Amino acid sequence: MPDKSERRIARSVVAEYHQAELGDLVARVGEAVDRYRAGELDAFDVDQVLFQYSRAAKELWKYCNHLQPEIAAAMIRERPPHDWWERGAPRQQ
Repeated sequence: MPDKSERRIARSVVAEYHQAELGDLVARVGEAVDRYRAGELDAFDVDQVLFQYSRAAKELWKYCNHLQPEIAAAMIRERPPHDWWERGAPRQQ
């Protein structure tokens, strides 16, 4: 059983990872909105980006919140999952 300080450190590792990865996802949305404003994308294109963002952010949230913090922190330290954006991509039918 981990002590309080180990648990606090693990929560910090997970929170920092979550914030960094979420920031990358939000940046993609910002880029899409900027491109829309510049006339490079239409509203449907931006809607697709928002849909993918929503799915990716949910997958990231599940990863960071469904595991015990110590397990998630160990996984992040050893081999952090990446490409949350792709995990949010619509499934091909």
